[in-house]
Order: sequence, then structure tokens, then C-alpha cells
Amino acid sequence: MMLEPVPPFWPSHFRVKFATSPWEQRACAALRRQVFCTEQGIFREDDRDAVDAHAIPICALSTLGGDLDAVVGTVRIHEAAERPGEWWGSRLAVARRFRGTAALGAGLIRVAVSSAHARGCTRFLAHVQSSNAALFEALHWESLGETGLHGRPHRLMRADLSAYPPMHDPERGLITLRKAA
Repeated sequence: MMLEPVPPFWPSHFRVKFATSPWEQRACAALRRQVFCTEQGIFREDDRDAVDAHAIPICALSTLGGDLDAVVGTVRIHEAAERPGEWWGSRLAVARRFRGTAALGAGLIRVAVSSAHARGCTRFLAHVQSSNAALFEALHWESLGETGLHGRPHRLMRADLSAYPPMHDPERGLITLRKAA
């Protein structure tokens, strides 16, 4: 008797929240290294920089039986020290296996902008790889111009804060359902 192959497990939903526990923070850093160093070759051994000293890491977690399982996406946010009220998002990364899950990128962006909005953000910006600009535009961002960054084409983009109501409990975050891209 031959057994049919079992398809790999695919979570039905994800939790997107501030990375508050040490394992979540370590997994966010590991995912960033995987995406920006190993896959894209933008950085050599590590993508960490001075921003990480004061940035807030956000994670997208897969779930298994209702419990948090693994970090499958991340982004970081920070307020510009020299311009209070201006917040930036950067280093958005999604694990290769989950890149077709549009809800992950959208959820990370939503928690990033909405949590900054709750902390007094009056302007939210990001340098977005040009190949990803369409996702941001669909989520109420506008392009402010083209630029090169780390040897790749990027767009400076600004979020429409009216589309992102303040999120006052980002440590708990939000549940996002899996949707195909």
C-alpha cells in the first residue's frame, strides 16, 4: 500500500506584533540576514546598523494549533532623532516560503505605520525597493521619487496616515488571515 504525499503544513493565519521576546528578536535578525545578506547579497555578513540600537522590531508569526510557531516576516520602525514626529520603516523581509502571502506584507506595514501613528507620528516614510513599490501603493502610500540605495533602485515613499488608525496595543498586534497574492 502506497501512501499519498502529504502537502506541507500551511498556517491559516498569522499574528503580526512587536517582537517582544528574545526569541522573536533573534528570529527577526536571522530572517533579515537570510533575506538581505544571503539571498539578495546587499550586505556581507550582517545587515544591522546604528538604527537597530533604537528601532522597534515587528514580527509576523506563523501559528500552529493556535500557538505562535515561527517568525516568517519582519520590519523595523524608528523615529528620526532630528525630526520628532517623522517615523521610518525599514528592513521589511518575508521568508521565501511565505512571499506569496500578501497578507503578511500588508500586516507588517499596517502594524508599523499604525503603531507609529499612536506614538505621535505625523509623517511615515520608507525607502522601498522599486520592485515592491506596487504593494505599498495599493496600501495607500505615494512615491516621492526614485533613488539608489545599497546598489539597488528604491523609491522614497510616504504612507497616508489617514489610512492607518492608531494602534495602541502593538505588543498584542493583529491576526491576519492567509490570502493568496
